[in-house]
Amino acid sequence: MALLDFTYLARPARVVFGAGSLQHLEREVLALGTERALVLCTPGQRAAAEAIAARLGGRAAGIFDGAVMHVPLEVAREAQAMARALRADCAIAVGGGSTIGLGKAVALDSDMPIMAIPTTFAGSEMTPIYGLTEGGLKRTGIDPRVLPRTVIYDPALTLTLPVDVAVTSGINAIAHAAEGLYARDSNPVAGWMAEEAISALARGVTGIHANERDVEARGLALYGAWLAGTVLGTVGMALHHKLCHTLGGSFNLPHAPTHTVVLPHVLAYNAAAAPEAMRRIARALGTDDAALGAYMLAKENGAPVALRELGMAEKDLDRAADIASANPYWNPRSINRASIRSLLQDAFDGRAPGSSLG
Repeated sequence: MALLDFTYLARPARVVFGAGSLQHLEREVLALGTERALVLCTPGQRAAAEAIAARLGGRAAGIFDGAVMHVPLEVAREAQAMARALRADCAIAVGGGSTIGLGKAVALDSDMPIMAIPTTFAGSEMTPIYGLTEGGLKRTGIDPRVLPRTVIYDPALTLTLPVDVAVTSGINAIAHAAEGLYARDSNPVAGWMAEEAISALARGVTGIHANERDVEARGLALYGAWLAGTVLGTVGMALHHKLCHTLGGSFNLPHAPTHTVVLPHVLAYNAAAAPEAMRRIARALGTDDAALGAYMLAKENGAPVALRELGMAEKDLDRAADIASANPYWNPRSINRASIRSLLQDAFDGRAPGSSLG
């Protein structure tokens, strides 16, 4: 038996979980020691934000509905300015990763506490990781100030999330957990959470695809997203996240679908260098092969499997390989530009993972 030797950093957060848990909203705002909440959302989530503001009554300072993918710096500055103008003392991010990312940008600028009410399975609400895009490049960082203080997980709020979005959002969360299993600073606690997360998410998205009104399946997916997000917030990420940050920040590809397409190919790339992680990922997916299991999970549940389906231009693959190979994240297998280019070609074409990797 191998001797245990690891460091585990627990991130502080209050989690309120369960169908109907939104009823505790005002209690949770007051528990933060705050009284004027700026509600953040995307344009498409305006109705949900208005419902949140109505629940808060006079404790709602206003609504900012300009959240978009990858948190452009100019949008972050606009939200920060509104928070100051309305004298908000906290922000409530309602929605998915785009809105929660905007909340983090507001916190980074103001130190105000953030509450997250996720309506997708992105998991970013459990991390101190933020991202901002400026001039076509997405930069990320870690700062404890951006970690939401409270997260309300109410599966009923995800019922408006379309099936296709739910599936890619769930597989996006699986990617966080999968990389956590072969992270340089992985540990037994994060490893347990990662495997449990992958299993719950795979069952959840499959259930949602079969029945979009299945609240139990949506609860499973939210539970998995919570665990996967916790993994993302406690250990480092590797090649998969570097590629997705490149494709999203520099080529404006949609966040969750990009993670969905890329994940199987990165698992194939890293398979020989991280065999124990691949065994655990495969077990959690209920399959014999981690990479192929992730690919089939997407394909069988109607998710995209090719970057060309997401609007990526084949002529941009060389540039993407150059960006992803420059200043790479740590990865269990060394980063080889030619192999990354082959990986991207497979992902672009939608081939089975590992088709042309060297």
